[in-house]
Amino acid sequence: MLSRIADVLVPAVGRLAVTMNARAELVPGSIIAANHTSLADPAIVLAALRRLGVSPVVMAAAGLWRIPFLGQALAREGHIPVIRDDRRASDSLDLAARALDEGRLVLIYAEGGIPRRTDSGEAPPLPFRSGLSRLAYRTGAPVVPVGQAGARRVTSGSAAKQLAGVATAPLRRPGLHVHVGAPLTLTGDYAERTAQAHTAVTAAWRTAVDRLG
Repeated sequence: MLSRIADVLVPAVGRLAVTMNARAELVPGSIIAANHTSLADPAIVLAALRRLGVSPVVMAAAGLWRIPFLGQALAREGHIPVIRDDRRASDSLDLAARALDEGRLVLIYAEGGIPRRTDSGEAPPLPFRSGLSRLAYRTGAPVVPVGQAGARRVTSGSAAKQLAGVATAPLRRPGLHVHVGAPLTLTGDYAERTAQAHTAVTAAWRTAVDRLG
């Protein structure tokens, strides 16, 4: 349902384009790692992936499950709440590993949050947390790097700016670009695997920025 809604809403607020690396694959049981810059980019990435025939399970902040109706929909569809900086955070990796074992794709935002900048410009992904590398090590799943650019043109900055951005986006129709990179298998220790994933997502993001112009 979330992917269907995103596929309807995103074209209303911007002009979405999607590209793929020549070796890109979205095979069942893959981890999709995307950069996180705005409250809008999960919907943008979901809309892009739906165009490619994929509707992943999303790992997202647990607070979303407390929002009426949205929380019930997230739970019903098997999306995974992440309680950050809490011992229960490991439970989310258990659920993600189970979803991968069932052949589903799992979308993870390894930065663990969005930038606190107030401008609408692009910037490379923040440092990754260890959850992505731990999940990849535990499951052996390939990691598909995804870069998105333009989401901050929809909404970014203070609460007032974000509301204004969403309200005016249908009139401004900013450009949005999502690029899917080639899958990789992470190797080495946790730090090395995290660095490999960060490098791949950064490269996908740079491609999205270049295509967006």
